Amino acid sequence: MIEAHGYAAKTAKSRLEPFSFERRDPGPKDVVIKILYTGICHSDIHQVRDEWGGARFPMVPGHEIAGKVVAKGAGVTRFSVGDLAGVGCMVDSCRVCPSCQEGEEQFCDSGPVWTYNSIERDGKTPTYGGYSNLIVVSEDFVLRLPDNLPLSHVAPLLCAGITTYSPLRRFRVREGMEVGVVGLGGLGHMAIKFARAMGARVTVFSTSPSKESDARKLGAHDFILTKKDGWGTSVANRFDLMVDAVSADHDLAPYLGALRKDGSVVLLGVPEKPLAIHSFLLISRRRNLTASLIGGIRETQEMLDYCGQKDIVSDIEMIPIQKVNEAYERTLRGDVKYRFVIDMATLDT
Repeated sequence: MIEAHGYAAKTAKSRLEPFSFERRDPGPKDVVIKILYTGICHSDIHQVRDEWGGARFPMVPGHEIAGKVVAKGAGVTRFSVGDLAGVGCMVDSCRVCPSCQEGEEQFCDSGPVWTYNSIERDGKTPTYGGYSNLIVVSEDFVLRLPDNLPLSHVAPLLCAGITTYSPLRRFRVREGMEVGVVGLGGLGHMAIKFARAMGARVTVFSTSPSKESDARKLGAHDFILTKKDGWGTSVANRFDLMVDAVSADHDLAPYLGALRKDGSVVLLGVPEKPLAIHSFLLISRRRNLTASLIGGIRETQEMLDYCGQKDIVSDIEMIPIQKVNEAYERTLRGDVKYRFVIDMATLDT
């Protein structure tokens, strides 16, 4: 076993604190990665506070992992020691079901092995995430990172990036399309960058007037303040696609009404309460309401390569790991532009 250390939550009500644990020895197809940067995803907060249920403690969160290969098994062919490497939300799957065979391991019939708060395929070994100094992962679930982009800004692409890239690719976003982005945060700001790079006309929908300037700087063409009464009337029947990145409870009706015939709203957030919609909003224009969950390993690698070609990265605020609990509270207040990233070098200071 390999000695490892990081930060963990011991219970759903405890703060993250230093934690020592063991990683498995690398097998023939495993890669050992020294973790250099780890992004803080809002789902990390949900998980460590057991807000979705099923939490396993102690829990080391983190699934936006960027680092370097420091060792590898004898059978590894895709990576060499010294290569930049990343790990996203998954570290394994059954590999044989239809979804896995199609390269969509996130929909594995047996359930993927998540990077943390999960159990490995042996049925007994818990997974620990990226708020730590190193990780051991099968090379099949390790991503190559662009070497022309700042590594710290690449880390959030492993979740926030692929979560927004995947639905845009699924709906073939291209020049001439109208794309709406609902919510300007960690996901929303990446959706703006990708949709703009793909040639779409981008409109941001937000309850915060202060976000208009940032939305335009990120590439949005238009900004709609949704606190204004009747705002939906001005955009009715206009959009091909709406990417909804809001996790708070909100009314979907005006966003569905903003779609033209055959348009789609894609849900990325997970509001606490079930959504209520009137079916006539869908029937009247043959509109679609759908959702998306990250992307498979193949598509995630495609996204990273695309970012390297287009110089797309996440906007971040770097923190030492000692400020992770403060960063959680600030994330809940929306006080970050637009992703916290932990400098893992601070783990040993």
